[in-house]
Amino acid sequence: MRGAAAVLQTHAMTSSPSPDTWQRPGLRAALLYAVAAGLLGTIVSSVSRLELTRRAVPTGRLPEGPVIVVANHTSFADGILLALVGRRLGRSLRLMATGGVFRSGLVGPLARRLGFIPVLRGTDAAASSLDAAATALDAGEAVGLFPEGRITRDAQHWPERSRTGAVRLAIRTGAPVVPVALVGAQQVVGRRGILARLLRNTILRPRVLVAVGEPVDVRRLAGLADGEAPDEATVRRVADEVMELLVSQVAELRGEPAPHPTGVPEEALTA
Repeated sequence: MRGAAAVLQTHAMTSSPSPDTWQRPGLRAALLYAVAAGLLGTIVSSVSRLELTRRAVPTGRLPEGPVIVVANHTSFADGILLALVGRRLGRSLRLMATGGVFRSGLVGPLARRLGFIPVLRGTDAAASSLDAAATALDAGEAVGLFPEGRITRDAQHWPERSRTGAVRLAIRTGAPVVPVALVGAQQVVGRRGILARLLRNTILRPRVLVAVGEPVDVRRLAGLADGEAPDEATVRRVADEVMELLVSQVAELRGEPAPHPTGVPEEALTA
C-alpha cells in the first residue's frame, strides 16, 4: 500500500534536491511528458472518470506564457490528476512537489526530467522552491501547486485555508493564477486501503469532477503598482481571496455551501 501511495503521490522531495537550480526541460523531456501523460491517462481512466465540467479560461485552454495553476488537495492522486487536466487544457504543468516521489528510484528521476520542482517544507531550503518556480515562470512555463500545502485534514474533504506561497509567487512574477477545483479524487486514492480501493475502482469507476476558473491577476487584486512590494497583511488578504474563488468552485461542484468560504482554519479541522 505504501508503495502504491509513493507511485501515485506526485508531490515529493529528493534526498539531495536542488530546487533553486531548475532548468527548462528540452525536447526529449517534452516527448517523455507526452508519453507519460498518455500512459498515466490510460491508467487513470481505468480506475476513474475525469470530467471537466467547467472551463472558464478563454478558448477552454490555459493562457500562453507563465501561469500558476492552483488546486485543492484531497488525495495522493491529485498530482497526476492535475497534470492530466493541464494536458487537456493545452499545457504541461511543472508541479511543485513534496514527499516520497523524488526519493523513489523509479519515479524520482522521471519527475526531475519532467521539470517538477521539489518543495522542501520544514527546512532552511524551503524558500528556494519559490526561487525555482519563479525561474520556471520566467521561462514561460505553467507551474502547478496545491496552496494548502498538504492533503486536507478536514473529515468532509473541504479545502483548508491556504498558505501564501502561490500568491507570493504570483506577485513576484506577475503570472496569472488559475484556480482548478477537483472533487472526488479521494474516491480514487484515499489515505488508507489504497490497493483495495484501486481494485474496486476498476469495476466501479468514481467520477472526478473538475472546474477551471478564470485567470486572476493577483497584483491587481492586491492593488499594487509596478514594482511595489506588498506588506504581510496584503499577502494574507489576497491569499484568502484567491482561496475563496477555489473553494467556491469546489462548493459548486459538490452542490452545497462551503462551511468556511476561505478554507477550513487550523482550529476548525475535524480530522
